[in-house]
Amino acid sequence: MKKFNIRKVLDGLTASSSSSSAAASPPSGSRENDMIQETLQSEHFQLCKTLRHGFPYQPSSMAFDPVQKILAIGTQNGALRLFGRAGVECYCQHESGSAVIQLEFLVNEGALVSALADDSIHLWNLRQKIPAILHSLKFNRERITFCHLPFQSKWLYVGTERGNIHIVNVESFTLSGYVIMWNKAIELSSKSHPGPVVHISDNPMDEGKLLIGFECGIVVLWDLKSKKADYRYNYDEAIHSVAWHHEGKQFVCSHSDGTLTTWNVRIPAKPAQIITPHGKQPKDGKKPEPCKPILKVEYKTTRVGEPFMILCGGLSYDTVGRRACLTVMHGKSTAVLEMDYSIVDFLTLCETPYPNDFQEPYAVVVLLEKDLVVIDLAQIGYPIFENPYPLSIHESPVTCCEYYADCPAEIIPALYSVGSKQKRQGFSKKEWPISGGNWGQGTLSFSEIIVTGHADGSIKFWDSSALMLQVLYKLKTAKVFEKPRSKEEKSTTDIVDEDPFAIQILSWCPESRVLCVAGVSAHVIVYRFSKQEVTTEEVQLLEVRMQCELNEVESPEGGGEQASAVSTPGTSSSPQTSLPQSHPSTSSNNSSDGLRDNVPCLKVRSSPLKQSPGYQVELLIQLVWVSGEPPQQITSLAVNSAYGLVAFGNGNGLAVVDYLQKTLLLNMSTAELYGSTDPHHRQPRSPRKARQPSAGFCDGNDASATPEERCKSPTSAKISRKINMIADQKDERRVRRHCSLPIKKQQSCVKEMKRKHAASFRETSLCDLNARDNSFSRSRSSSVTSIDRESREVVSSLYFCDSLSKKSETLAVPSLWVGTSLGGMMAITLSVPSTPEQRMQQPVAVSFCGSVVRLKGGILRMAQLDASGTLLPHVYEPWYEPNAPEEEREPPRRRRPTSPPSSQENQDCQYIVVCSEKQAKVVALPSQNFIYEHNITEASFVLRADVVTMTSGVGLACFCANGHIMTLSLPSLRPLLDVNYLPLTDMRIARTFCFSNQGQAMYLTSPTEIQRITYSQETCDNLQEMLGELFTPVETPEAPNRGFFKGLFGGGAQSLDREDLFGEVTAGKASRSLAQHIPGPGGMEGMKGAASGVVGELARARIALDERGQKLGELEERTAAMMSSADSFSKHAHDIMLKYKDKKWYQL
Repeated sequence: MKKFNIRKVLDGLTASSSSSSAAASPPSGSRENDMIQETLQSEHFQLCKTLRHGFPYQPSSMAFDPVQKILAIGTQNGALRLFGRAGVECYCQHESGSAVIQLEFLVNEGALVSALADDSIHLWNLRQKIPAILHSLKFNRERITFCHLPFQSKWLYVGTERGNIHIVNVESFTLSGYVIMWNKAIELSSKSHPGPVVHISDNPMDEGKLLIGFECGIVVLWDLKSKKADYRYNYDEAIHSVAWHHEGKQFVCSHSDGTLTTWNVRIPAKPAQIITPHGKQPKDGKKPEPCKPILKVEYKTTRVGEPFMILCGGLSYDTVGRRACLTVMHGKSTAVLEMDYSIVDFLTLCETPYPNDFQEPYAVVVLLEKDLVVIDLAQIGYPIFENPYPLSIHESPVTCCEYYADCPAEIIPALYSVGSKQKRQGFSKKEWPISGGNWGQGTLSFSEIIVTGHADGSIKFWDSSALMLQVLYKLKTAKVFEKPRSKEEKSTTDIVDEDPFAIQILSWCPESRVLCVAGVSAHVIVYRFSKQEVTTEEVQLLEVRMQCELNEVESPEGGGEQASAVSTPGTSSSPQTSLPQSHPSTSSNNSSDGLRDNVPCLKVRSSPLKQSPGYQVELLIQLVWVSGEPPQQITSLAVNSAYGLVAFGNGNGLAVVDYLQKTLLLNMSTAELYGSTDPHHRQPRSPRKARQPSAGFCDGNDASATPEERCKSPTSAKISRKINMIADQKDERRVRRHCSLPIKKQQSCVKEMKRKHAASFRETSLCDLNARDNSFSRSRSSSVTSIDRESREVVSSLYFCDSLSKKSETLAVPSLWVGTSLGGMMAITLSVPSTPEQRMQQPVAVSFCGSVVRLKGGILRMAQLDASGTLLPHVYEPWYEPNAPEEEREPPRRRRPTSPPSSQENQDCQYIVVCSEKQAKVVALPSQNFIYEHNITEASFVLRADVVTMTSGVGLACFCANGHIMTLSLPSLRPLLDVNYLPLTDMRIARTFCFSNQGQAMYLTSPTEIQRITYSQETCDNLQEMLGELFTPVETPEAPNRGFFKGLFGGGAQSLDREDLFGEVTAGKASRSLAQHIPGPGGMEGMKGAASGVVGELARARIALDERGQKLGELEERTAAMMSSADSFSKHAHDIMLKYKDKKWYQL
């Protein structure tokens, strides 16, 4: 181990190129802190992407390898997603970022061709775990519209917007001199251009015949050998797609008027059949009314039964508002399958890869705008397969997320057991057909869970262990509220126009399984985990009135009289009383001037609530309207199961609730938390008229309003303070709440505090945060940080712990640390009754310690270290079944750190790590001396900071708005990693980026995808082993048997020597100005399928030897059979010769 002192800390600070840093000199008497041994070094860190999960954002194309059984999806931003069996996924990106317009697999070759909207084509090597581009070809003079790669061919046909077709050798990625010009393909008498090439395919039975479809409606059958058109087929409507019958005698075209035309190859004069699948057939025999275009059609045959004709589009124009449909025509039956989103593309999966054999379709893969659906064609009713991929992340837009690595192992089986009962029924009973690839060999030794909050109020728990992602459990928080049936019934107390149940903040304790969520409608819900189903008659509700005023409390007439109860900092609380309140769900409380008052934003469910096994509501907390002003949204949240407390803050201040006793312990403004140590000079604000509810929120993008006007607090009509307090047990009055079970009246916990502040202060609503958010894309300078917000102060961070909060303390006590947006950090000590019986009967006492430390910028994260620099785990209560009978229920056991810290006189035994938007500090406790200080950034600000545990120690990880990811050692704050990873271009990244233990991190890279990264050197070193393999050696199925008579009379498939036809010797060289060849980073070695590991290489060698031995055995058998046949033929010929040897010709 290496020892660090101040000089070494200063030397290490120069490693950061994007931040200026300084180390604070430790005070005298603290030299022992210099001897803390740190094991975390810079060589323990390396940043790299690991996996991308979720549905490909804005998909544009799709392809399938029928032998390898791998699916590829291209997107409009140039991304490429490859899917095999469950857990085998891969993400690649084209550097240009242009849309992927078409994908073509080199079937069973481990390669893929992609065509982009920037007129470039690329060859990807899939024989390595991270695919790479081998070759690229950029067309300079023509736009690419369609590509076709025949099965087992190395020549790629490329159609262009000008109507020409070029041919590319996919091995060398060079153009052939053979070109099919549009004016040679169409009739010489035609006076108009046929338009772009929309289809290219070769005749299944004759590779020398190429079918070319032009947009105008002309289809040409081109003879490659004679270089001329054999037949031309004309139709009045534009063509969208063409499909062959496997015998090569017929093909089907789909048109823009919703018709399907079937053509016989040798009869080009008129179509053999014209049908309009969704058109209304007039009785007088006239032409059906035109329908919407049929964008794609596929024609698949079966050995037994009628062929399948599958198409998308073609619906009647009178079906306005109808969802996108896929039509399956099988014989005389027609099934119309409605989809949830518009169809991007579809593919029919068949048993054989050979186009000249019966196709035997068994499934259809439908790529939708926001989903991937696979339909089973073999079962009645066409059920869909159960999708094993985590593609439902965006089922409702993600609003927040948290990442928990190295969590308790038993939590994943517990969540899976309750989540498995939520699965839908009615799926196909067959296995998922996209089953290619192999899982990786390496695994991570710790469990990982990702929790996502969504706009509809749902919360999803995902198992993200071992580089996979699988949904475990889904919780719907909106069930506790009444939902309006229509917009007319929408409550007038809503503070958001859309998604009133959206999740804003998550706080989860995996050990105790206590979950706390805050929503945008200023509500907090506490959940506890249970394996038993219960029915709650009434949801337990606690309403909190958060308002900061300096004038005397004014009681609204309709709400009854309220007593103001406050507490003096530094003293314990004593019981206070509050008068009865009527519940707003039964009667609306309005003040004398008609303003809404004492009413929550959402109406609580009045009917019994059936709660399935899983997370069940323990307590609902709602902030209420105050004198016509809506409550401010919650900006910070923390829950602690050992204390039974939940704390939350906003621009009005801080509230602490005892969720066991269902009581409000504390409700104070930030200024009152400072007490006499308030460092801010707060200017009084003049009273203003109450605004209408529609003006409750401000628009951060409003350029006409000044920043001061945009960010005024919605609750600053009257500058006074009101607190809802809990009644004494001896008092007959009770707090406003609904309980599912009778609850004893509790004592209040806060004394009245003498007002020592004459000046008022400005509060900060969520508009301040939005204003800063909206400024990210415009500027990342220091002028948009929290320093620019001056006296507007928000509770930005909360942290429960056992700490030495006061300088005089020698034993750690339960505490709550409060951080604000102006860089202030205060401590509150909590006196929690020790025994379970006392905990339910006696109140939790609160005392204030005032301000402890100040930093530049808003406080983002707080953590606690012991005397040796080890991260102290948070205290928690181990999980127990809350719905078990009393005799079977285990008594709650409070879990404390392994060695409860205690302090001797003049000796520090704890460290508090505090990180803000600008800097980080380490403070020794109980002396409250600054031990280390580091300025993280000057030109930008930190968006997310987390204290993380690595295999080798503890560190501080930060993500800045300028895209830098940094790690610092603890407690010395020595820079270890600084990488310019991701410039902030989207606020989604800022809201969802989070670090976790063991070097893991994640963020939402698009509305539908999660990007996971690692900053651990150990994980980067093992990444190749952990990643799955896309390509696996599989023998290509045998070609269909031609049969004796077809071989005798030449009726089978005709092959073509394309090398002789398209090679440089015959066709010559193409023009150099037509396209530019760009070698890819993958190199030529990848083309030969170099294995990505020793295990894979050995496996391939073994399979190759087996295949070689098998083929040699087959060759030996065939040779013996041929020798036997030759002997038999020789014998018969000799017998015939002897029989007719001496006969004359007239005797025969």
